Amino acid sequence: MAAYERVLVEIDGGIGTLTLNRPEKLNAFDRELCRDLVEALELLAKSEAVRVVVITGAGRAFSAGADLNTLGTDLPALVAAGKDVVLTIRAAPKPVLAAVNGPAAGGGANLALACDYRIGSDQASIGQVFHKLGLVPDWGGSFFLPRLVGPSKALELVWSARMVPATEALALGLLDRVVSDAELPGEARRLAQVWAAQPAAAVRRAKEAVYISEVTSLASMLDLEIAQQNELFATPEARERIGAAVPKRSARWSAS
Repeated sequence: MAAYERVLVEIDGGIGTLTLNRPEKLNAFDRELCRDLVEALELLAKSEAVRVVVITGAGRAFSAGADLNTLGTDLPALVAAGKDVVLTIRAAPKPVLAAVNGPAAGGGANLALACDYRIGSDQASIGQVFHKLGLVPDWGGSFFLPRLVGPSKALELVWSARMVPATEALALGLLDRVVSDAELPGEARRLAQVWAAQPAAAVRRAKEAVYISEVTSLASMLDLEIAQQNELFATPEARERIGAAVPKRSARWSAS
């Protein structure tokens, strides 16, 4: 396992947990954290020991976004790192779950939005705070935000530069689930365990298909589904699962 200074990486039971580890700076991004984040994500995305990736933050924040103390010199590197991070998450052949344990601002908000699913603490908040610095969303914010909340709401959130509390973030779709702060680590792990127990090949194809659907037609998606289904039907795992399911279904119908 590679060692990193600004992120913690743990692999246990098929779940790879990546923890942003600058709690004294609210896990704000500097050049070193971005480098470690990119490398750790690539490691977990490629590891055969990992079925699900969980991203969270140490301390009381998920991430405050860019470290303002280094923004003047490191802005180009921080923005470029966002592209690498987001594309690695989307290309990862496994689910990537954000456990949003506190404020997620700017690039930190969009790191969470880049993930496949977001479970948040009731102490979490998400904000596109870029206008406070005279900037615009990066790390994929201009892509993710309108797809989640619609164009007009996306613009309101960007123009207001406000932090959205957990309950509102849930209603808008910025968070997919909210639990108490104490429950967050356990609930995130339980959800990851459910996904990790699913067939890896089917999980990978489903993720590919959902994101391809954003940029293609219905007819193309139907063709892709046929190709994926035929491919998976031939796998030993699918045949074993189908074979195990048939007697159970027959028994239920007989009982009724």
